Amino acid sequence: MAMEAKALVLAMMIMLSWIWAVRAEIREMEVWSDARSIIPFDEFGFTRWGGLELNVTGIAFSSALESTAAAAGDMDLSQLGFFLCTRDAWLHVLRQLQDLDITCALQSDLVRVVYSFDRLLPPPNPSGVAVARASTFRLALNLTDSPGQFTLVFANCLPQLRVSMSVRSAMFNRPDPFDPSRRAYLSAGAAALPLVYSLLFFAYAALATIWAAVLLRRRRATFGIHYFMLAVVVLKAFNLLCEAEDKSYIERTGSAHGWDVLFYIFSFLKGISLFTLIVLIGTGWSFLKPYLQDREKKVLMAVIPLQVVANIAQVAIDESGPYARDWITWKQVFLLVDVICCCAVLFPIVWSIKNLREAARTDGKAAVNLMKLTLFRQYYVVVICYIYFTRVVVYALVTITSYRYLWTSVLAGELATLAFYIFTGYRFRPEAHNPYLAIDDDDEEEAAAEALRLDDEFEL
Repeated sequence: MAMEAKALVLAMMIMLSWIWAVRAEIREMEVWSDARSIIPFDEFGFTRWGGLELNVTGIAFSSALESTAAAAGDMDLSQLGFFLCTRDAWLHVLRQLQDLDITCALQSDLVRVVYSFDRLLPPPNPSGVAVARASTFRLALNLTDSPGQFTLVFANCLPQLRVSMSVRSAMFNRPDPFDPSRRAYLSAGAAALPLVYSLLFFAYAALATIWAAVLLRRRRATFGIHYFMLAVVVLKAFNLLCEAEDKSYIERTGSAHGWDVLFYIFSFLKGISLFTLIVLIGTGWSFLKPYLQDREKKVLMAVIPLQVVANIAQVAIDESGPYARDWITWKQVFLLVDVICCCAVLFPIVWSIKNLREAARTDGKAAVNLMKLTLFRQYYVVVICYIYFTRVVVYALVTITSYRYLWTSVLAGELATLAFYIFTGYRFRPEAHNPYLAIDDDDEEEAAAEALRLDDEFEL
């Protein structure tokens, strides 16, 4: 049972690293007194002209238990090292470990060993494992014979041995095999992302321009919520611009050159503003009523701090990587908070639908209430579809799509978001003659009243 639990944790670490990585810029990582048997680093999609450069310095060992200290010369350092592994191969390696066919992942013929620590120079201090003299190595590896999606993993198959080291990795593809000086530091599946994000930026810029023109033409019918919608679109456009520049610089130089900071800032503002917008529209604020009820304020006050936590978790996930000990914890926090926020924004829409149904039975304005009820029902369904697609379907696409086309899952999620923005703007656009306040004739009123009577209870 202990072996199965351990294998499950290792599988989770590797699988989450595949979902996480869409870039692999030049990274510098610190491992300090770590006794984990498996430490996943970067993941990368290599083409036929891919390469890996690995520079590891300050390698030192220490014993987790002083009583287990033994001569360093007795240690089998071939049980420590780096290897490359694909997703499918890793699942078979786990099975080999469970069946005791092998005792260390480095022994499997399904992985590609990059470097084994028995080649270290200088060798470890022979006086004992309590402290070992620092060692260093660097290597360059061409992967022309094995293109694919690989994760760089460190294996430590010596129980109770802690490892400290500084790791600098650079994974890249060569766009031109005849010009080795040119390198693309984006994974094969992410190579199209700079173009994708740039085109989406122009799409949102055009959308913001059109929306601003609509607001200017219909100023008398414009409410505060409409200006807030414009701000959300503008923030989304800047977020995409920063992400396009971030990916472009990483592809060419291996570093974001500060664009990642701007991306995180606009991602933070965009996330908070989008969830706030959904809550405000769900309450009918501004265009149906000029105030928020106490329970609606509580939802808003809960969503905003949760979005702050989600953005902090996202930064921790992106900047640390799977090698960090708390990386999985941050990933779980992000997923949990995101699910809570997605569920929380539905409550105001549900309350508005229930209030409209009750009003339809009492105020005698059947046609107007039927129009409002239909609109909020549609919005409720669309919000659910948007959340499901961007949180479930997109992740499913990541797992089933070839590593060369992982950008398509990003594009699918962004197109779904663009469609959601367009639907929201169209359905809640400012009208010169507010349809919610229009007075219908008697025939329309009777037809609407009959429709409300025959309408079954809306299942939320």
